Amino acid sequence: MLRTIKASEFKAKCLKIMEEVAATGEAVLITKNGVPITQLIPARRRPETLFGALKGSASIDGDIVSPLDTSWDALS
Repeated sequence: MLRTIKASEFKAKCLKIMEEVAATGEAVLITKNGVPITQLIPARRRPETLFGALKGSASIDGDIVSPLDTSWDALS
């Protein structure tokens, strides 16, 4: 669930709340008079290099080495 705080509380504890968001990665919704005004989210960090940037984002499901059961002609 999204953590919600009043704007006055955010103003008083701004730095502490920003550190918490950076550490936990969880967003905070800031309200004024019970109406959502803005949302504080953690910044995305860009990788220093693109090499390996997608590591762990794909997975292999099943056997990719064995031949298929069916035969097909790739040139048709």
